Amino acid sequence: MGKGRLENLNALITGGSRGIGLAIARRFAEEGANLFICGRNRESLEKCENELRQAGHKAVIHVADVSDPGSVQEMVEHVLKEFKTVDILVNNAGIQIVRSFLDYTLEEFDQVIKTNLYGVFLVTRSVLPGMIEGKKGKIVNIASTAGKWGSRNQSAYNASKHAVVGLTRCLGLEVAPFNITVNAICPGAVEGTDMMEPFLEQNSKYYGIPKENLLGVLLSQSPMRRLIRPAEVADLAVYLASDESAGMTCQSIALCTGYTMV
Repeated sequence: MGKGRLENLNALITGGSRGIGLAIARRFAEEGANLFICGRNRESLEKCENELRQAGHKAVIHVADVSDPGSVQEMVEHVLKEFKTVDILVNNAGIQIVRSFLDYTLEEFDQVIKTNLYGVFLVTRSVLPGMIEGKKGKIVNIASTAGKWGSRNQSAYNASKHAVVGLTRCLGLEVAPFNITVNAICPGAVEGTDMMEPFLEQNSKYYGIPKENLLGVLLSQSPMRRLIRPAEVADLAVYLASDESAGMTCQSIALCTGYTMV
């Protein structure tokens, strides 16, 4: 059996126990990576750990809140104790609160920005010195098509993801001389994630239509008439984490069934 594309590389995945993060963890494990998975829910992390173990893979799990500097510091100390170095960082942890602009409280807006933007900043800042010292590294930020254009009732989420796209471009330029690449994946609507159900439910109230009908509207806007699957995001993450994408950096790639072309 041949070696995987990420064989013996150490990968830190934030928000890695569910949805897109879990899909990425599965694919990275299949490609031979050593996994360190963090999330806020211990039960979900343990479920993820058991699944990977039963499939013959090993992962270290850690409960952490990426919006909390102290929690991030503790997490990074743990991963460096386990692996010594981080070769691949996937900044996947994120939240979404659907509100019209005037309905947001300061606390809600702040919560989204702290998790989606400051989380990327805090974790990346903590592992980047080791990558620079080793003169290699792969950083994959999970942004969103909401980081490429506007949409109603998502101003906090869109602002955070636009910022992640901008950070990806700027940081990629800064660390390119150290053989470190920084790219972002911008998925459209993804099925089977924690965000989809509250997104439909909250938007159905604003538009005054049943959430089942709202899903139909969402699908009608896709040229492929379907949502993105978490495994598709994971496949792209493997490419961006592997040597195959050695010359690609500062990019934000839309994965959206053609939605951006409509």
